[in-house]
Amino acid sequence: MTQLNKNSVSTIKSAFILGSSSTVAKAICLELAKKHKCKRFHLLSRNPQNNQELIDKLNNKYSALVTQEKVNLIDSANIGDFSTPTVENFDLYIITAGSLGQAELARENSKNALEITAANYSGIVPWITAIASQERISKQGMLWVFSSVAADKGRPSNYHYGAAKAALTTLCEGLFLRCVGKPFSVRIIKAGYITSPMTIGTAPDLLCIDAIKVAKILLRKPNRRGIEYLPWWWRLIMLFVKIMPNSLLSKL
Repeated sequence: MTQLNKNSVSTIKSAFILGSSSTVAKAICLELAKKHKCKRFHLLSRNPQNNQELIDKLNNKYSALVTQEKVNLIDSANIGDFSTPTVENFDLYIITAGSLGQAELARENSKNALEITAANYSGIVPWITAIASQERISKQGMLWVFSSVAADKGRPSNYHYGAAKAALTTLCEGLFLRCVGKPFSVRIIKAGYITSPMTIGTAPDLLCIDAIKVAKILLRKPNRRGIEYLPWWWRLIMLFVKIMPNSLLSKL
């Protein structure tokens, strides 16, 4: 499904990042500033104080203009208290927001289950809807959405997280198809384990990839479209997982 958008410019001068306090988001921002001379960043996260070191680097080392916004995706998912987000025009929109949550609690507690769903899907929907307006997708632009290999197959260890990522993937696949033939590109990144505080103690080092390496891979071909496994060998791993007998999957 991955294609190259030949009509898009590869120079990225401005970026919008939902989930900016994540390790991979910070790495992408620094690579954008370094390689693409990106001078405008808008950071959105639940804990803006966690962006301060990144902001200082972007300001002091790269003379970038940085603004930020506090966003709670659980609030964004609350239909009863809903307001459509306002999103300005940027060259690149990146969504790295997400949370593994507390899988064991979610099995027994609906509130925890819904919070995982909100952090990884339903809270993101209003933002994707605001980004992908008819006017915006008729112009040059890029949207990168981080999903997960967990979306490919339900497993007992994290099925709420996997289900939310599967929904996010399906939503973005539809948006990708809507944008076929248009200058706006949609890139769905099915990431494996990225070295971060979230993966420490939960993933083998052999299966983890450094966030800076992720950023460099993505920026090598910034205009790519469609689904992309990252690193590429996760596609092979997940093909194997899909054909595994349920007796083995039940132990994962």
